[in-house]
Amino acid sequence: MSGLLALFIGSIFVNNILLARFLGCCPFLGVSSKLETAKGMGFAVIFVMLMASTMTWLIFEYILVPLNLQYLYTLSFILVIAALVQFVEIVLKKIQPGLYKSLGIFLPLITTNCAVLGVAVINMNEKYGLIESIVHTLGASIGFLIAIVLMAGIRERIEVSQSMPRCLRGLPIALVTAGLMSIAFMGFSGII
Repeated sequence: MSGLLALFIGSIFVNNILLARFLGCCPFLGVSSKLETAKGMGFAVIFVMLMASTMTWLIFEYILVPLNLQYLYTLSFILVIAALVQFVEIVLKKIQPGLYKSLGIFLPLITTNCAVLGVAVINMNEKYGLIESIVHTLGASIGFLIAIVLMAGIRERIEVSQSMPRCLRGLPIALVTAGLMSIAFMGFSGII
């Protein structure tokens, strides 16, 4: 049990998918300008990442390995992720049309979000069992949510600041902020 807790905490803070492994930076920088949109993207990524990791683990262990087709893992993982993102897109369009419109092009980009594929590949490379994969994925996706929401809150505060030099507004200060957040998250490296 303590191993699962360490894996969970470690994947949130120590090995944060955005700030330590630098996977998923496109939606991190693209969607984090508004807090509400960042929350929506974070929860969508949690759902897609959990479903994708579970499905890819099952496909890898029960189809690819028995048939000795492990070399097809990238293709099969991408197909699973694309199908799940289409499902999320349909559901959001029906249930939350405002969030669907605010996410815009970034919702279909979850398909190519390297964080989703990266977590599935990490689970496979680390030879995690199903429970370990789910715990790691849950931690990584919560870490994604925490990082993107923190970034959105900081960017909203920066946006209203009058003391920000004009040349740093927008993406330049977002990159500086992301770097500083990454350094701050390095402080967690001693807990696990």
